Amino acid sequence: MKICVLPGDGIGPEITAEAVRVLKALGLEFEMEEALLGGCAVDATGNPYPEATQKLARAADAVLLGAVGGPQWDNNPREQRPERGLLGIRKDLGLFANLRPAVLYPELANASTLKPEVVAGLDILIVRELTGDIYFGQPRGIETRNGERVGVNTMVYSESEIRRIARVAFEAARKRNRKVCSVDKMNVLECTQLWRDVVIETARDYPDIELSHMLVDNCAMQLVRNPKQFDVVVTGNMFGDILSDEASMLTGSIGMLPSASLDEKNKGLYEPSHGSAPDIAGKGVANPLATILSAAMMLRYTFNNETAANRVENAVKKVLAQGFRTGDIYEPGMKRVGTKEMGDAVLAAL
Repeated sequence: MKICVLPGDGIGPEITAEAVRVLKALGLEFEMEEALLGGCAVDATGNPYPEATQKLARAADAVLLGAVGGPQWDNNPREQRPERGLLGIRKDLGLFANLRPAVLYPELANASTLKPEVVAGLDILIVRELTGDIYFGQPRGIETRNGERVGVNTMVYSESEIRRIARVAFEAARKRNRKVCSVDKMNVLECTQLWRDVVIETARDYPDIELSHMLVDNCAMQLVRNPKQFDVVVTGNMFGDILSDEASMLTGSIGMLPSASLDEKNKGLYEPSHGSAPDIAGKGVANPLATILSAAMMLRYTFNNETAANRVENAVKKVLAQGFRTGDIYEPGMKRVGTKEMGDAVLAAL
């Protein structure tokens, strides 16, 4: 089982190290090798997704990523920005389905910015299409028209792209509460009218799944108003980017949110949903739990090892029940720990 490890930038190396320790502690036959992605790759090679990383990622069964980005690269030419490396590896590996669970652990109910009764028992899965939409559509760029600059981006989806992400959502719902809410903006965007039409057509193959539809602005409101109405939410790249970050805060901290990005054969890239947090990089205080939980998703989806995935997730639950907290989820009376200490606690629970 080959894993390509991409620590990345900012807090990436710190949190990835703890997930690697957890994977090694399981006693499974993993072959892990590190490579560069993002800003660190730009500094070393001039390319955010260098050729050596491409070869390693293509040969691996799964990729474990920390985070990319930082203010020191914000003024780089666009092709030399860290985020281009992330978009590049997703496109290169055909990772079209992003799965982001938002689960509120009972011990963190008070860490959410919403009232505990609103979020208690929350368990949502957001399925985001990852390789289409306005992030990749052509034409794009900044040009001059009538003597002034004009920015252009194109929202585009093909029928086949919509159908395959809808199937991922319906299949996921079969393992949960059998409800899918498809999110679009069909009242003003023709691209998302097609989205709704194709999702409805695809749903005919899943008569056991309850399908509903919601406009994206209403969905953003409902996630704050009544988030427990949702089971599986499926949406496009841009809407999913925004809604999944909103959902993460329902759980108390974006530091608790793992994610999986899968191809059609369940080869995946696994990463925490948060960013590189350059303001706390190198201080040893970042929360590694989202990265550790991303490793659990790797065990489940790519390596089909439900037992090992449950072991890791149960260890995280035990650590939270024991009162261990990094700064982002800390509350009075708990045991405040750093990145490595939290990793130590998970290993002890394992």
